[in-house]
Amino acid sequence: MFIDNLEKIRYRMNAAAARTNRDGGAIELVVVTKYASLNAVREALSSGLVTDAGESRVQDAEKKKLELGDLAGKVRWRLIGHLQTNKAKKAVQTFDAIDSVDSEKLAKSLDSALTGAGRKLPVMLQVKLSESETQYGVSPAELPGLIEAVRKLPNLELQGLMGIAPNVEPLEAVRPSFKKLKGLRDEHLPGGRLSMGMSRDFEIAIEEGADLVRIGTQIFAP
Repeated sequence: MFIDNLEKIRYRMNAAAARTNRDGGAIELVVVTKYASLNAVREALSSGLVTDAGESRVQDAEKKKLELGDLAGKVRWRLIGHLQTNKAKKAVQTFDAIDSVDSEKLAKSLDSALTGAGRKLPVMLQVKLSESETQYGVSPAELPGLIEAVRKLPNLELQGLMGIAPNVEPLEAVRPSFKKLKGLRDEHLPGGRLSMGMSRDFEIAIEEGADLVRIGTQIFAP
């Protein structure tokens, strides 16, 4: 099941990339495991076809990694959900990358938690792309200041921007959000990567320049 679904997703990713003359092979797939059963995650990681696993909560990733044992070490674990500053220390112990940094306070907490660790933590800044009060992220207006602050932290490696498009209809209505994130990247973080697009809208995200897409439901669904 997993391999069949993954092949379909890869085909759609490549087709979306081809529509804008992009190399589909250069677009990374973050396999979101947060709603998948442990057996399904084990099958996915055993396939050797997954490079990055995405989880939204520290405690869920910690539990999965413990239960998966050596298999957990076959992928990069990325935090794609909101992180509270009081969980920064546990997060840097659990994840290989944090894609959802949304404040200077959080960035400083992560940097402090890495003191003496001898490694740099790859991070992305989550930008708020909708007016929804339930969506996290730094506002576009405050993004330049956050970029400047993160660049000064010695233990963090700023890699790009992450965003979640609003759940609107028709589906094509998400495109302006992806264009907006790409514009912010081009203006404030040239050369940075873009993590945008999920199961519902990843093809539009790729057409608009996504370097990473985060897909779970369409991979693990029967």
